[in-house]
Amino acid sequence: MKSATNAGRAEFYYALAFGLFLGLTIWKFGNPVILDNKVTTPASLSDFWNDPWPPHWANWFLIPFAATGIFLVLRRKPGSTGNRWLWLLPLAWFGWQMVAAIKTVDADLTAATLWQFSGCVVAYFAGWWFFADKRALNLLLIGVLLAFTGCLVRSVMQRNYEFPQSRQMLLDGEKSGWTNFPAASVAEMKRENIIITTNGADMANPMILAKFTKGRVNGTLVYPNALAGIILMLLPVSLAIAFTFTGNLKPAIRWAAILLTMFLGIAAFVWTGSKLGWLLGIGVLGLFLLRLDWPAKLKYAAVAGVLILGVGIFAVRFHDYFSAGATSVSARFDYWRAAVQTTANNPVFGTGPGTFQHPYAQLKSPEAEMARLAHNDYLEQFSDSGVVGGLAYAAWIGLALSVVGRKLWLHRDIFPFAIFAGVLAWFAQGLGEFSLYVPALAWTAFSLLGSLTGMRIIEIDNKTPIE
Repeated sequence: MKSATNAGRAEFYYALAFGLFLGLTIWKFGNPVILDNKVTTPASLSDFWNDPWPPHWANWFLIPFAATGIFLVLRRKPGSTGNRWLWLLPLAWFGWQMVAAIKTVDADLTAATLWQFSGCVVAYFAGWWFFADKRALNLLLIGVLLAFTGCLVRSVMQRNYEFPQSRQMLLDGEKSGWTNFPAASVAEMKRENIIITTNGADMANPMILAKFTKGRVNGTLVYPNALAGIILMLLPVSLAIAFTFTGNLKPAIRWAAILLTMFLGIAAFVWTGSKLGWLLGIGVLGLFLLRLDWPAKLKYAAVAGVLILGVGIFAVRFHDYFSAGATSVSARFDYWRAAVQTTANNPVFGTGPGTFQHPYAQLKSPEAEMARLAHNDYLEQFSDSGVVGGLAYAAWIGLALSVVGRKLWLHRDIFPFAIFAGVLAWFAQGLGEFSLYVPALAWTAFSLLGSLTGMRIIEIDNKTPIE
């Protein structure tokens, strides 16, 4: 009995530590792993605190967590493994990635990608084994939501302070001939293309100035759509906690916490300017409305109202974007066309995990800009690892989400359903993004998905809580 208690305590400590590790990935590992050589190694304490870290550093944190997890599993008594396909499919997918790696066209990109995918598998099974218990899940979320809050605060600071100040600083530098900057800083900004030389004159890069003017925030992640993804994933559970876990607080404090959570999440989400994120946000809100204990006609009317209002705001807000030709949408269609063609040309092994940029350089339209990833996690699996790899990934995610959705839909406990809604939205965003290749996003999402698949639900009636 004592050893069992100690084992349980160790697993709770593991959940807390793993959550802090995921929080670190949100704060520092928000770039795609294939851009590892583009992320500058921090050279000072200030850089360590303020700048992102090279993605491959995350692997050195992952290894001890994977080893500890295996040790804790071996100490357990054998138990039910649940739906065996939810075990076999991720193992089959990752195993095929290893096979496809043999035929890769770029060993460095594939090695970085395999490390990333191994983190996804470790996170998924850690969630299943250790975070399915609601107490352990609460401990996991401490680190995750602390980092998420910091990411949102950073986004608000970017919008209201960092971007306006940086833009003005560049304009002032251009006017003064860059004499207001040290020579070393000017040289660095030239290397990073913040300052460009045109007709013999050094000027602020117009694209950088346009970025600051638009004010699309990215928090601690690679770019605004990635921030939209983590908000879709974690804001529902953040709001669920804010509403349900503050019931014993004084009303003023409780509503301050709720309103602050709503402001940070919604403001940052709007400021990302993510078009797909906006549509998925409407869908998430519709899911919660459909679960309300209202008459069916009232629920459907509410969903219809949200849909009409949300799409109407979308049309008005992004009118200029679509009037200008919706360039990012047309670019994505070109990526997807190339991914399909690459799959047809390499149906068995693909071109190797993480290598989409190589076939795309040969297949892209002449007027299209270069892309390193397909901006569709599912199509890229087919392109990079062939039909087997693509089908295994799609089947794994589709089965896991359908199993979890069915067992949570009729239960009143809003907390796990909020996690499910966020994870569902994140995987749906993968149809138009490359979040699978970002440690901060993918490892967090798979940890939560694993915890949901491992939860045991007593199927009695719609008032029965999760164990």
